[in-house]
This record gives sequence, structure tokens and C-alpha cells, in this order.
Amino acid sequence: MTLAGVATNSATADAAASVGPVIQDGMAQPVFSANRNDWIREEVWIETPVDSDGDGRNDRVHAEVTRLRETETAGLKSPVVYEVSPYYAGGNPITNHNVDHDLNEAVRPGKGWQNRGGSVRNPATDERLAVAADADEAVAGAGPQPAISTSHESNWLPRGFAVVHAESLGSGKSDGCPTTGGRNETIGAKSVVDWLNGRAKAYNATGGEVKAPWTTGKVGMIGTSYNGTLPNAVASTGVDGLEAIVPISAISSWYDYYRANGAVVAPGGYQGEDTDVLAEYVYTRADRQVCRSVIEELAKAQDRVTGDYNAFWDERNYMNDVGKVHAAVLVAHGLNDWNVKTKHAAQWYEALKARGVPHKIYLHQGGHGGSPSVNVLNRWFTRYLWGYQNGVENDPRALIQREDRTLVEYPEWPEPAAAAAELNLAPSTDGTPGVLTGDKTRQGKPVTETIVDDASKRAQALADAVTSPNRLAYKSGALTGAVRLSGTPQVSLRMSFGRPAANVTALLVDYDQNGKAKIITRGWADPQNRKSISETEPVKPGSPYRLDFDMQPHDYVFQAGHRVGIVVLSSDYEYTIRPTPGTTLYLDTTKSTVTLPLVGGAAAFTAANG
Repeated sequence: MTLAGVATNSATADAAASVGPVIQDGMAQPVFSANRNDWIREEVWIETPVDSDGDGRNDRVHAEVTRLRETETAGLKSPVVYEVSPYYAGGNPITNHNVDHDLNEAVRPGKGWQNRGGSVRNPATDERLAVAADADEAVAGAGPQPAISTSHESNWLPRGFAVVHAESLGSGKSDGCPTTGGRNETIGAKSVVDWLNGRAKAYNATGGEVKAPWTTGKVGMIGTSYNGTLPNAVASTGVDGLEAIVPISAISSWYDYYRANGAVVAPGGYQGEDTDVLAEYVYTRADRQVCRSVIEELAKAQDRVTGDYNAFWDERNYMNDVGKVHAAVLVAHGLNDWNVKTKHAAQWYEALKARGVPHKIYLHQGGHGGSPSVNVLNRWFTRYLWGYQNGVENDPRALIQREDRTLVEYPEWPEPAAAAAELNLAPSTDGTPGVLTGDKTRQGKPVTETIVDDASKRAQALADAVTSPNRLAYKSGALTGAVRLSGTPQVSLRMSFGRPAANVTALLVDYDQNGKAKIITRGWADPQNRKSISETEPVKPGSPYRLDFDMQPHDYVFQAGHRVGIVVLSSDYEYTIRPTPGTTLYLDTTKSTVTLPLVGGAAAFTAANG
């Protein structure tokens, strides 16, 4: 056995004599008991400084602690792996907002089925049906979990850590109200870190005070989806004792979860969901009436009519306080996650880089969820919770699962060699896809192409279509070599509209040798928010406007023989409001461009496209 920070060649010594963790190859070894009967379990309620349910008493957060027996550790104090969730008590039947209506209308009646993880509810029959999990996706934290998972205990207690699970305010045995990212939820989750560092009080079921002398006070938060978002939130407070976080498929700004560039946009798989719906879902505390007015206020403040960014969304934007983050951040995200989209990971990670916060990113080919391996996590927690100098901060910063599922290490992400390649749109003359080119296209007199909105047409079908009045498409030539995209694509479109309101959607597409389309990423915009996401400015039909907006960040390799494609449409069936068909959009191709962050920049595109 060795003291923390001292390497050993053996991890099999008697743990009973330990005064520190066993570290081998830069990782804490599982030398303590893995027998759950040997662990201590405690249930506590931690007092917070907020009263979000307005009952005149400070809210309390319910938590469960699992730790090693002191007789085994010989007085060793443990750092803590901590996960907080609103899902441990399951969820309520809910109905989403109706999205089949014209833009700028206030419509509340919902319809359709809602799926949040392990089941789908048919609101007409209240029947719950099993849903198979996608093999490429991790479901932990992505939906309701009827009980606290014990995977953290199995992984971390034998390595000398303690584990804490807590229920977010308004859920399970916790007090308070759910507010879908509101400040009270952040404070509630933060209060657990405060208790572990002696700055907050906790009580057992009989009202006796409970302290935590068994911990070092060093905390690492981890979780997926909402469970991963709360670590971002708590880290943004700068709380002392939070040394590391692992946000997996985590939100960095709730506006970017439910909106995009002024447009009301759904998280993938949950068309019509919004903050009020999610709050209703996780509102599982025993008192089912005390938070009714809070949830009603969410429905008003979120503003599904204009989609504007406002004070409500600003409270839920953790980017505002990223400068307070000092915890080492290991970001994990699926490159094909359309629930919590990749922008959340990209903007959070970029801001951490800029501020010199210890950082690493893991990007994989799955969708929602997907944790780094235990070894990757162990190196992170061993360095920042045990304080062992294993050199993890000198490792390559990016670990990316490529399209063939191999893991590749890169110095940083996005790839530093990526540069903007501005590409132009050259229309065809017969309704088939035009050309996406690095060459200058016709200038001067506008060349206008039209799109007729039909929200019933799905983006995949429109990308595959040889001709369609409901989209415009532009393809590069067949690539002579592979081209890697790394970062955030941007579009700049000169458009006019036949009605005062419209959706605008852009897709980045990979066309294979047979012409089959694979949507790589996409972006949305409300032309009424062309100047600011905070202000709606009416569109005058027939007047041209400039729309500059982003697609979701990505890292993708277009293979030789494939074509890079851009598809422009109006409403996106799976994500946007779905208005009455018939709105005409006019695109001036002479003044519209697409900018792709390509490794090697424009020269790489030209070399492979010629």
C-alpha cells in the first residue's frame, strides 16, 4: 500500500492497513471492499438557502451517501463522486405543446405521445409501452430512472471514493420546486458540496444533525443529460470544494436546448416539449400542489410565441458565469446527439479553453449519453480528487471516436488546423441540385430560387429528393480525397419571404456514391430575429434580408467519392413549429454563402473537389 501520490507496482496489498489510496499507472486501484454489505449508507436532508416553494422554510435536498467503513480505511478520508438528478423518483404523465400551428401564435393544447427515456405514454389511453434503447446510446440520465443506480458505488468505493446521490429540488424526497434550470435548482445542487465542506447543515430522518467528517471535501460531479447539466450549473457558481466535473450530454444554456436563433426548436425526440413540460414531468415530490403557480409562471415566461431570448433564459444560461469555473472539466458528448445538441458541449468547452480551465473532451459516434471509459474517468478523478500528479493535464485534449468506431487522440478540439472555407451556391436550371463550389459564382443581378414550405415533408426525404419545390440543394463534385470538418458550420443567406413569418432550416449533407443523403448537421433561424435573438422585428413580405446563423458543431470526415451538400428548406418537421403549408421563400444565390471549418481550409476543399 502507498500514500496518495506515490506509485506502486502492486494493487493487491492489504487494504486494512491503508492510509491512502493505491495508485498505479496514474489511476486509483480497486483495493477496498467491493462487497456492498461492507459499505455504510446514510440518508440525509441538506438545508439550502432558498425557499422556492414559498412555504416559509428553506428547501432541503434529499441525498443518499455510500461510503467505506472507517475500520477498513484506517482513518482515510475520501473524496466524493456526486450525481444529482431530478429523475430518481421517475416521472409524471405529461402532454407536450401542440406544434401544428402558424408562427407567432399562442397555442397551448398538446397532442401526441411523449417519450422520456424508458417508456412512451399514450395520453388517450394512459397506456405505457416499452421502448428499446438505441444500442449506440447510453440511457442513464436521459430519461426517468425509477431508482438510484449503483454503478458509481461499484466503480468508485473500491478505489477509496465515497458516492453521493441527491434529488434535485421538487423531485422525490426533496423540497422546493422544479424550475428547469432555474437558479434555485443550481443552489440546491451546490448545497450538497457546501455540506461536504462543512458550510451547510444536514439532518437525518429523525431531525438529528449529520456531519461529514469522513470526507476530504473534494468533490467530482458526474451525470448525463439533466444529471450532467447540473454539474455545469454548480461549477458556474465557483463553489469551493468542487474540483472536477464530467458533464455528459449536458446543457450549457437552456435557451439553446429549446430555441435556436430566435426559432422555437425542439430537443430531438421531444417535439413540443418546453421548460414547463419538463418541470411537470420531474415534479415528483409528495406535495403535488405547492408548485403549481411556479410551473404556470414557466409557461408564461418561456415565450413560445416569439422565441426571443429574455431574462428567463438568461437566468438559465451557464455561459454567463463560465468565468467562475475552476473545476477541471471533462466534457463528453455524442456527435449525433440531437436531444442535447452539440452546441452545448462546443460553446462550454471553447469558453473553458479561453479561460485556462483544465479541460478535456470526449466525442463519440452515438447519440444522447455515452460516458468516457472508467479508465479515462479514473485518471481524471485520481488527478483532481486524490491530487495525484499523473500528468493527465498533459494528455491530448481531445479523444474522438471516428466513423469506423476507432478512438483517435488529437491535441485539441476543434482541430487547430481547421480554417474557414467559404463556399458559394450555383443553381441548376432544371430543378435538380445545384453546385456547391469554392469558385466565384455569378455576381451582380440576383439569381433567385424558390422554396415552398411544407412542414409535413421530413428533412431526410427532402435531402434525398432529386427534385422538390420544398427545398433547394447544392452539391460539390465527387471528392478525390477525404475532407475533415471540425467545428461549427455557418450559413449566410440573402432571402425574402412571401409572408410575415417563416422558418429557415439549413442542412449539411454527405451524399454517397449512390446519391444517398446522410444529414451530418443542421441549423435553424427565425428571420424575425435576424438582428438579435432578443428582439423580434417584423418581416416585410418581398423585402430581402440577410440571415447569418450557425449549424450544430460537428467533427466529420467526408470520404473520397462522396459529395458535400447543402440543403435549404423552411420548416423542419422534427424540430420547428409546423405552420400551414404554402409560404414561399426566395433565396438569392449570388449573395449567399456557406462557411465550413475544414482541416486545411479552402485549399483542402479545392484540392479534393477538382
